[in-house]
Amino acid sequence: MSRITKEINKITGTIIGISGKLILYALVILLLLEGVSRGYTFGYEIFHPTAMEAAPGTDYQVTIPKGQNSDETIEMLHDMGLIDNELAAAIQMKFYEYEIYPGTYTLNTSMTSKEMFQLLNEKPEETEEEKTGQ
Repeated sequence: MSRITKEINKITGTIIGISGKLILYALVILLLLEGVSRGYTFGYEIFHPTAMEAAPGTDYQVTIPKGQNSDETIEMLHDMGLIDNELAAAIQMKFYEYEIYPGTYTLNTSMTSKEMFQLLNEKPEETEEEKTGQ
């Protein structure tokens, strides 16, 4: 190989190496931006939840049976179209220390998940049938 060929190969190798690093850096930056954007959106949904519909929304009767855990309740609310993000709702429940009490509740699609959990966190009043044990 001549000296000129070796220099051309060296320059070409350097250009390819720099180009590869620039492409890699660009991909890392794009992935970081996407991750930060999704992370912010997820965090915002936890601390500032939005309703599924604007007011007046749609009312749903929701019955929480005894023994149903919070994950099952969240899944049921998601299936009914009352909440959008099950994971954000589960984190919300743990962060705000909400408990879900059995009973029948009226929930609306214009309520945020936080408002729903506040309502589900209150023990419903017993009906006359429940008081007498019938």
